[in-house]
Amino acid sequence: MFAIVSIAGQQFKVEEGQQIFVHRLAANEGDSLTFDTVHLIDRDGNVTIGAPNVKGASVQANVLSHVRGDKLIVFHKKRRKGYRKKNGHRQSFTKIEIKAIAG
Repeated sequence: MFAIVSIAGQQFKVEEGQQIFVHRLAANEGDSLTFDTVHLIDRDGNVTIGAPNVKGASVQANVLSHVRGDKLIVFHKKRRKGYRKKNGHRQSFTKIEIKAIAG
């Protein structure tokens, strides 16, 4: 059984027991979350598609930790002008575990 759900502006294909990284959520470690924007549910070949969401469906998840991703280097250069700019970026993520898919 799996579901396609929107979490923090992105769509994820999730299954029970799966651990995923999503953009930073405003929740503390150990909190339980419910996501109601479920777009599709597949129960062993029996597919329910929402328009845009499946009514009465939800996904339960627990917050495991807050982490930061790898550092990305952002480098801008204009040739023959002497212009160079180097910046770094680290994205903040929340690691969640999917507990149950209801609906």
